[in-house]
Amino acid sequence: MENLTEKTQSVMPVESSILEAKLERRSFLQYAGAGAALVALTAAGCKKDRVVVPAGVTLDFKDDFGVLNYAYALEQLEAAFYIKVASAPPSGFSAAERTYFQDIQFHEIAHREFFKNALGTAAIGSLEVDFSSINFTDRTSVLGAAKAFEDLGVAAYNGAGVRLKTDAYIVIAGQIVSVEARHAAYIRNIISPGSFANLGELSALGSSDANGLDGALTPDKVLAIAGTYIKTKVNVINL
Repeated sequence: MENLTEKTQSVMPVESSILEAKLERRSFLQYAGAGAALVALTAAGCKKDRVVVPAGVTLDFKDDFGVLNYAYALEQLEAAFYIKVASAPPSGFSAAERTYFQDIQFHEIAHREFFKNALGTAAIGSLEVDFSSINFTDRTSVLGAAKAFEDLGVAAYNGAGVRLKTDAYIVIAGQIVSVEARHAAYIRNIISPGSFANLGELSALGSSDANGLDGALTPDKVLAIAGTYIKTKVNVINL
């Protein structure tokens, strides 16, 4: 079990370069409208009506900021996973796989830091994760976990988008979920070449391959699945 705040200290120089320098293909968060949304979120972060629960964190779905904190929680989880993989890849990883998993790590860190900085004082705290069920020295275990995280992330964004009321936030969510879907397709193709576009097995996540749709899950279902990897108590209200 690891604390994200402690874990990510070792990669702060990398994160600083990610968030402050020109990132070339990793700079996807510099999209139109993000600046305006960031200002709006930061201002809203000054509100004092956030519910604070001493034990754990609280996701209050009464407004858009609850949905954004929900996304922030999931990005914390994904970032922690990929940081661990990128820092010590399984011996079975090829050079290309090591490179691409490092890229995905940078993407997830950027997502996480975007939400954290944008939400400001309205942001939930750092989550403590539990990856004890994953064998990080085994290629198959890591790829299976990565596939599960990416498919769940896509389904989470798709399922929560309907709860957003602000157009700018809907745009942001759409741009981030498209990146998550690219991750999912890449990892799926590593596991089984040529399967990147196969949506059939995602029916359990609420999708139908006949309609060409990715999965969509409501927050309660996503958190129930993600809870396997989160030690911090996550309280949900106004869902």
